[in-house]
Amino acid sequence: MLVFNLFKYFSESLESVIENYFNNIAKPSEYMALEEIRIRSNRPLILKFNDNEKIFDYIVTVEDLIETLQKICENSIYSYQSQICNGFITIRGGHRVGISGNVVIENGKIININYISSLNFRIAKEINGCSNKLLKYVINMENNNVYNTLIVSKPGVGKTTILRDLVRRISNGIEQINFQGLNVGLVDERGEIAAMYKGVAQNDIGMRTDVLSNVKKDKGMKLLIRSMAPQVIAADEIGSKEDVEAIKEAVCSGIKGIFTAHGSSLDDISVNPSIKDLLMSHVIERIIFLDNKKVKGEIEKVYALNKINLEYVIY
Repeated sequence: MLVFNLFKYFSESLESVIENYFNNIAKPSEYMALEEIRIRSNRPLILKFNDNEKIFDYIVTVEDLIETLQKICENSIYSYQSQICNGFITIRGGHRVGISGNVVIENGKIININYISSLNFRIAKEINGCSNKLLKYVINMENNNVYNTLIVSKPGVGKTTILRDLVRRISNGIEQINFQGLNVGLVDERGEIAAMYKGVAQNDIGMRTDVLSNVKKDKGMKLLIRSMAPQVIAADEIGSKEDVEAIKEAVCSGIKGIFTAHGSSLDDISVNPSIKDLLMSHVIERIIFLDNKKVKGEIEKVYALNKINLEYVIY
C-alpha cells in the first residue's frame, strides 16, 4: 500500500503510532483517501483524508521533528539545503514534505529554515484516466497535436495529478482516437510529477517523455528545447515573468505547451501580470477551469481563443 512506503521517514515513535492505526484501526478505504500527514511541534499528530481528519492523542515532540527531518534528508540535511530554502522537500514517490520554522534571510535571500516547527507530508497519487474529460479540449485531431492549454484551479483540486495523466496520454498516444504519441519535455521543478529517483521516473509519465527535475521552469524549458527537441512542453504552476518568456520562446519554436496555474476565474489569473501578459499575447488557445470537487478531473468551464477577434469565449 502507498502509505506504508512513508512510514520509514518518520521518527520511531511516530512510525509506531501511524503504523498501528493503519494496521489495526483504519478502514480499508482510508488507505487511498489519505492526503496529508501533519506533524507540528507540541501539538497532536493529524492525518487528513479526502473528507475528514484523524486527530491523535499523541503529541509531537521537537525530537520527533528533528529525527523525521534527518530521515527525509538521508542524514545529510546540508545536501538538501536548497530544497529546505524553498520550503519543501520532495521524497521518493513524488510525495512533498512542506517545512515551516524560523526563516533565515541574508542579503534579501532565504538561506535556511531552522528551528523547524512543522512538517506536512502531502501524499502524491497517480490516478490513471483522471484527465479523460479534458482530452477533447486539449487534443487537436486535425494535425495530431495539442492546443496550448492552461489548466486552472484552486490549490488541492488536482492540477498536478491531471497534468501527469495528460503527459502520459499524450506521450503514449491514444489508440481509441487514433492519436499518435508525441515527444514531451516535462519540467518537473519540485519533483512531484515524474518523481525521478536516481534517473528513473517513479510515476508513469509515458514512453516519449523526457524530464528535467529540480530546475526552475524557465531554465528547464529552454534546456529541453535546445537538447531534446520536444513537440510538447509541460510544466506545473507557472506564474513568473521568466516562465512566460520561456513559454513564448517555445511557442515561437513551433512547440506546443500544457501548463497549470492557481486561480478560479479569468479575473483571478489576470491579477498576475505575467499570466495576464501570456493571455494577452494570444499564446494560450485553451483555458480549462477545474471544478472544486473531490473527484479529480471534473471541469467547471472551458475557454477557447477565438482566432477572429482574439478574445476568449466559452467553448
